[in-house]
Amino acid sequence: MTLTLWDHPFSPYAQKVKIALREKELAFDTVVPGGIGTGGARGDFLAANPRAEVPALIDGDVAVFDSTVILEYLEDAYPDRPMLPAAPADRARVRMVEDVVDTQLEAINWGLTEVRAFGRGRDGAADALLASAERQLAGMFAWLERQLGAADWFTGDRFGWGDAAVAPYLNGSVGHGHAPGGRLADWLARANARASVADTLAEARAARTAGGGMGDVAKAVEQGLFKREYRDHRLEWMIRSGGIDVVTEGMARDNIRFTPDMR
Repeated sequence: MTLTLWDHPFSPYAQKVKIALREKELAFDTVVPGGIGTGGARGDFLAANPRAEVPALIDGDVAVFDSTVILEYLEDAYPDRPMLPAAPADRARVRMVEDVVDTQLEAINWGLTEVRAFGRGRDGAADALLASAERQLAGMFAWLERQLGAADWFTGDRFGWGDAAVAPYLNGSVGHGHAPGGRLADWLARANARASVADTLAEARAARTAGGGMGDVAKAVEQGLFKREYRDHRLEWMIRSGGIDVVTEGMARDNIRFTPDMR
């Protein structure tokens, strides 16, 4: 049976799941939901994920949302080619790495996009946000290199869960002009050479080219036609990094949104 993934090529959460699906050699189709950027998602997508966020996985009669829960489901339902290491301590370690990049590193990259692509921040706030992001990325890269240690992969002696989790976010940082160095740079080169990562990265690049970049979307944001989601860790990052005025202005202009109420 072919799985269906509600997807957006730019989403690092969806990219993580696609890398895992490809590593497990599971056949899947992708569907990009309508209305996701306006807060107007509905229909089958909203039924699959009432939070109106990608990714969501459909496996027959089973619908699973949240990228981490999807990875856990894939490990349970399709145990061949496991993505987690065997030892409990190692499994905990890669899950902690995943949690950090899913929240803290994702928020930094997202904040850089808010400033650079969507023009958030006025009266010097943008410069302060960019400086905060640069400082935080330096610390994040150092922490990730310590987690990698002397191993070739975050999962240990083979590519797995931790590597699928980290690759989309580090590629996102590189896209913003912040590339890691040292062993972390070597790891990223190895990861990007794998077919699962390379194909996923190529899809994001193709979607960006087909969409003509972020210019038109930035205009839509300015007009309130496209609303960026300020979910928990992103909101925290923006406020603690000096962008509380970005949040209040976005609320006043109705061009930001939050996780919808469950229905």
